Amino acid sequence: METIVAAWADQQAELSELLTPLDESAWLRPSRCEGWTISDVVLHLAQTNEMAIASATGQFAASLETLAGGLDGTRSLGSVEDGAGLMVDHERGQPPSAVYERWQAGVEQLDAALRACDPHQRVTWVAGELSARTLATTRLAETWIHTGDVAFGLGIDLARTDRLWHVTRLAWRTLPYAFAGAGRTLAGPVAFELIGPSGAAWEFLPEEKPSTVIRGAGADLCLVGARRASPAEVDLRGEGPDAEAVLDLVRTFA
Repeated sequence: METIVAAWADQQAELSELLTPLDESAWLRPSRCEGWTISDVVLHLAQTNEMAIASATGQFAASLETLAGGLDGTRSLGSVEDGAGLMVDHERGQPPSAVYERWQAGVEQLDAALRACDPHQRVTWVAGELSARTLATTRLAETWIHTGDVAFGLGIDLARTDRLWHVTRLAWRTLPYAFAGAGRTLAGPVAFELIGPSGAAWEFLPEEKPSTVIRGAGADLCLVGARRASPAEVDLRGEGPDAEAVLDLVRTFA
């Protein structure tokens, strides 16, 4: 748990370095998220960090209702994405300084809340119950995704880092959930044989012999799982009956 929270904290620092020098006009630039400015992206992160704090402290339902303006948007509107859009719409237009301060305050509170959790503790999240360790990893994954969205809006290329190992592991472990959500069934176990940004081998291997193997750059797998790149745009290769479906359904957010 300590390693994941430390990686998450490093990801917050990278985002903070992008945001700190921005003037108000820069906050209003379009991000990589369609229809969202940089300010909208940071507001979304502030909101979802507050949801994660509530999750880690047993107050998730009340937090979700408050953020959605009295409506449980992630369910009543039919999808996680719709719910996120509803919450941003509900609070859009705040001064950038207020959005930044809210995000920073949430980062500090969530850091403390996650460190206080037993990594195996079951907590409530948008997709259902999960472990506190998985919650921390989803926060790392989402913050990495949206750091890239902000950087895109600023015209900045970010270096890939080995903290994406945790995100890749999340993508591998949640494949059954991703397939079930799409009404699909895996034909057999899946292995990831990937290379990290430092050149290290990232191998995620099932106990049984895999029927499908995905190979390539770990960071590319994360981009595909984040829906920030299509499989055709990156150098990932798959072998086995589920190769195409894995690359289509793998995801790193929930």
